[in-house]
Amino acid sequence: MKSVLRTLPFRLKEPGRLLAVCLLFGLLCAQPALGAGSVLIIDYPDYWPFFTRKEDGEMTGFFYDIVSEAMAEAGIFTSWRAYPWTRCQANVKSGESEAMITVPTPERLEYAATHPDPFYLKKLSVFTYRNHPKLGYIQSMKTLDDIKTGDLTVVTYSGNGWNDRNIKSRGIKTYEAPLLKSVWRMLANRRGDIAIEWPLAAWADIDKTEIGPSQIVETCVTFDPMPFHLMISKKTRQTRLLPEFNRIILKMKESGRMDEIVSKYTHPAR
Repeated sequence: MKSVLRTLPFRLKEPGRLLAVCLLFGLLCAQPALGAGSVLIIDYPDYWPFFTRKEDGEMTGFFYDIVSEAMAEAGIFTSWRAYPWTRCQANVKSGESEAMITVPTPERLEYAATHPDPFYLKKLSVFTYRNHPKLGYIQSMKTLDDIKTGDLTVVTYSGNGWNDRNIKSRGIKTYEAPLLKSVWRMLANRRGDIAIEWPLAAWADIDKTEIGPSQIVETCVTFDPMPFHLMISKKTRQTRLLPEFNRIILKMKESGRMDEIVSKYTHPAR
């Protein structure tokens, strides 16, 4: 107690010492945990099973479940807003929104901070259209450079940073659709040779269109998975939440809780 009093910038007379100490410790004890009780605004593109909103307005998806549960453990509420993906990134960059969930890139790291350990690795598989004349070559590919060697074009969606970094950067011709669901129509109509996507979400989107397995082929070719992180705008003080978030997601992985959440959405996988 004496050490605390020595930190005060003035000397207190004896009658006021006890009251001052009580007030000081009361203030210290009243301080909430890091960010406790605050709300983190997260912008997201509607993308099942990562995050989507049901017809009754309820949020669902395993990215939503994981991040909401981890933040709740840190004492943080989350508010989720749906926008097209390019708008989500622009909102976080401007500070209009506080956070998004995506793959860290040099460009995104200029305006958003993140944590060291990804909470999910997204497998990427190669799709093509039925009876593609180069199907044998496509199925034999080992690296991304094989796409250019085979003079193949890629169909993707607007704002796909992974495609910009790994496909466009290699000089591979790319056709972009405004929405991921439109990618499969373009591919089925042969407006590109291949698409590189996560199989679970891909088949869910394909099944929602008039396109089916009779027109789209999932090959056995896969590339390095995409590491997903929570990214928070550097224009907000909420970046201070990231170390605690990283600690919690590692604990969720070790306990098996992460796999338990994901299995609700991915089992049985097509």
